Amino acid sequence: MTISIWRYSHLALAVSSFVFILLASITGIILAFQPISEQIQPYKVADLNTISVAELVTVFKDNYPEIIDVKVDTNDFVIASVFTEEGDNLEGYFNPKTAEYLGEEIEVSKFFQWVTSLHRSLFLKGIGRFFVGLCSFLLFLIAVSGSVLILKRQRSLKKFFSKIVNENFNQYWHVVLGRLSLIPIIIITVTGVYLSLEKFDLLPKAETSHNIDFDSLSTTPTQAVSEFKLFKNTPLSQVKSLEFPFSEDVEDYFILKLKDKEVIVNQFTGAILSEIKSPLVDMFSGLSLNLHTGKGSILWSIILAIATANILFFIYSGFAMTLKRRASKLKNKYKKDDAKYIILVGSENGSTLPFANAFHQQLLKAGETSYISELNNYNTYKKAEHLIIITATYGLGEPPTNASKFLERLKAVQQEQTVSYSVVGFGSLAYPAFCKFAFDVDKAMQIKYNQLLEPFTINDKSVEAFSQWIQKWNDKVGLKITVPKDGLVSKPKTNKKLKIISKTKVSENPDDTFLITLKPKKTYKFTSGDLLAVYPKNDYRERLYSIGKVNGNIQLSVKYYENGLASNYLNNFQINNQLKARIIQNSAFHFPKKASRVVLIANGTGIAPFLGMLHQNRQTETHLYLGLRTQESNALYESQINALLKQHKLTKFHLILSQEDKKRYVQDVLFRDAIFIAETLNNKGIIMICGSLAMQNGVLNMLESICVKYNNKPLSYYQNNLQIKTDCY
Repeated sequence: MTISIWRYSHLALAVSSFVFILLASITGIILAFQPISEQIQPYKVADLNTISVAELVTVFKDNYPEIIDVKVDTNDFVIASVFTEEGDNLEGYFNPKTAEYLGEEIEVSKFFQWVTSLHRSLFLKGIGRFFVGLCSFLLFLIAVSGSVLILKRQRSLKKFFSKIVNENFNQYWHVVLGRLSLIPIIIITVTGVYLSLEKFDLLPKAETSHNIDFDSLSTTPTQAVSEFKLFKNTPLSQVKSLEFPFSEDVEDYFILKLKDKEVIVNQFTGAILSEIKSPLVDMFSGLSLNLHTGKGSILWSIILAIATANILFFIYSGFAMTLKRRASKLKNKYKKDDAKYIILVGSENGSTLPFANAFHQQLLKAGETSYISELNNYNTYKKAEHLIIITATYGLGEPPTNASKFLERLKAVQQEQTVSYSVVGFGSLAYPAFCKFAFDVDKAMQIKYNQLLEPFTINDKSVEAFSQWIQKWNDKVGLKITVPKDGLVSKPKTNKKLKIISKTKVSENPDDTFLITLKPKKTYKFTSGDLLAVYPKNDYRERLYSIGKVNGNIQLSVKYYENGLASNYLNNFQINNQLKARIIQNSAFHFPKKASRVVLIANGTGIAPFLGMLHQNRQTETHLYLGLRTQESNALYESQINALLKQHKLTKFHLILSQEDKKRYVQDVLFRDAIFIAETLNNKGIIMICGSLAMQNGVLNMLESICVKYNNKPLSYYQNNLQIKTDCY
């Protein structure tokens, strides 16, 4: 089934049962505290496993002339009905060790009785019970369909509980709490349905009765109750009730009800006269009642209360996400065959739609004919000159629901005229498959249409990055479109406090580059290859820097620009100043835990994460190719690199200078070492590239040539095997 079917089913079930689930949840939260209020009463005796039935009967007979029955409830409270020497009837809680009367049996308060009636039947008796049972079943289906959506998102059962990136409050907590509450909610719903079926007599009934041969009853050999083998070997923890004989006639007997059977016992000899196993239906009914209500366990009652409260949040967050998607509904002024610019959008939760809509509206305001639609609606466009594809990636690399059919439609639908295209990918670098679907779309589009711009990726809905793409697009098509930030800007999440502990001077480096080292104020989880997001003006303008983890600190290599917003911001900090920033996990660019060999390729400030990776390296054979302008440029990193070589954390270092001697570039040295590079890939080694996009393109082209010539395989083979990792800018 497609994601959309599960999503629409999930929504339809939630809408259709909204009122009933809301009432059941609110009353369920209240009722979860009833068993807690019972459990905290001072009538419980610790460890009923250590008290036998024989001990209980003996102590009660020593204290009371007549005993009617003894029960053990779900709270492990011992309840008995006895007569005293004075002829008074005592009913209530007793201490099973001493037979001391503790107090009257607790009556459920009228408030809890009222809430229970509302929870069970909505005060509608049989009809209400039916709807509540149906509601439980629908909630079960909602939980199942929600689980399928999570599996679709995570792509495998093993990754069901893998980390979810917090891109949106409602979506994030809807998934996280849904996973944590899944098992309790399924238990609540299944037991609710079971109890409803029981109330309507729809469960099979087992007719059982004891068959006692009264003619063979005997009073000999007489034993004291304390010596009855069954009573001695049965702890109170297994007992539901014990009925005492009405008289001393041999035809009267003990009736011992255990959790799994009922036993008739001769009151004189202790012989078992009859034994019947409890029907499975009865056992399931008792279990379902306890699991559904939380009786007998404070911990389980608390879990039920939390899970039921989460259901209320799921109602809110689910409808909030739905309304957000509907609020971002795409509207058009022109028909598809009359538009010059066609904007196609792929979005799973609606967060990409405002960006596409803003771009669409600005094209219209500029007097251009623009048409916007979802990727699944891709069709022929008679007057189209440019296709702009703006898409998110779902889960770990899948297309969003409204883009799941696009690649198939792209093969089937052909534009009659020449068309250029651009692809913009929205995603989060915390996912290993960052913007994967956008790259898949670009690869498919290249076969049929003219690429206007290379795929442009946007991390965490960065308005600044989107504006940068628009500027590049403007330069290509000759327009001057700008998108207003209102409605798109989100408050920066600068939740990490860092202290500047060292910083080199810009003037000391001919390339105007400086190193800055930041010490976390607290223990933050990060590693080399992750990203540090800084907000120079504490607004939407975000700048990302690759992290090198050195001695537990964050080391950045920063290129200084005279009018650079972020580089000036960082350069102005002094030692011991404090910086607020955000750490972004970039798991797709972490040093491999297992690899036969690792080749690191960098130019300029792209060296930063590699220095950290080398500091963290233990035994992996690692080669570094670093492209700089001059020998003097390397002075900034030379001491660290020499130390790493001495410590054997770096196997070999290749310094490539573009402004001295032969003026070589990184790809030139890779061509020289082609056989070594080919062997690395062939032996399942890893190549990591960090630096400028221009360098990346040159390196990838060279790697393509090397792979085809020496390994008879395209570079894409190794990219699909995740042997090529890139983080360029």
